[in-house]
Order: sequence, then C-alpha cells, then structure tokens
Amino acid sequence: MPNESPDHYFRLIQGSRQKRRPSGRLWCPAADVYRTPKGWLVKVDLAGITPADIKITIDGPLLRISGSRRDGICGEGVSHYQLEITYSRFEKMIQFPRSIEHASIERDYYDGLLILRLQEEGQARAASLNYQRAFTSN
Repeated sequence: MPNESPDHYFRLIQGSRQKRRPSGRLWCPAADVYRTPKGWLVKVDLAGITPADIKITIDGPLLRISGSRRDGICGEGVSHYQLEITYSRFEKMIQFPRSIEHASIERDYYDGLLILRLQEEGQARAASLNYQRAFTSN
C-alpha cells in the first residue's frame, strides 16, 4: 500500500494494543506529557472522577492510570434523552523512554485534571504519593 501515510500505520498499531470493554465502548482519557528539568509532568483529563477512584501503577518505563467514572447524579425513575459521557472503567498507559520505577510522584487533582509530577531518583524529594489539593476550593 504505497499511498498510505505513516500515520495510518501508527493508528493501526495503537488500535491493536488497546483493550475494549464487552460493551464495545473504550474510554481512554486524554493526557499531556512534558519533560521538565527535574523529571516529568503528566496531565490527565479525568473530569467527574473522585481521587479515591484513581489507581496509579508503574512498571519499568510504563505509567498506568486506571479507575472508573460513575454517574451518581441520576436515580430511579430517570430516563435518558441524550448520553455522550462515558461512565465506565478507564485506563491510560504512557510509555516513557526509560524506567520511572525509582521516580517519586507528587499527585494533585483539581478542576477535573490529574496532575502527576515525576521526579527522577537524583531529584526526588519524597517517595510517596501526595494529595495536595484533592477537591479543595479556595
């Protein structure tokens, strides 16, 4: 297929790695990753998620963010008219160029964004997960 763009092949490879739920709906939140002088900054769009429903694991160079979004607003006797928001389990996998297992992680959650600051071993200040502003309003 000489007329296919390289992007076409990357989409095929990426699509084959993703897991689909039995319902066929896949929720993979958007993320931005930045290189900083001290390590990495990761922002993940997780609107409607409570911090207790977020799990973060590291395996070598792989960062896995998972959890679920639940609809706690609607109750019995409510029927839907339009549904666009996905309420289900999610998973975001981010591959780093080298192992991040020994990095410390600072964790913030506000305005629907999960903010992770990964500091490399030599730059680390703490080795635990920290909630700095979980659902606080100023």
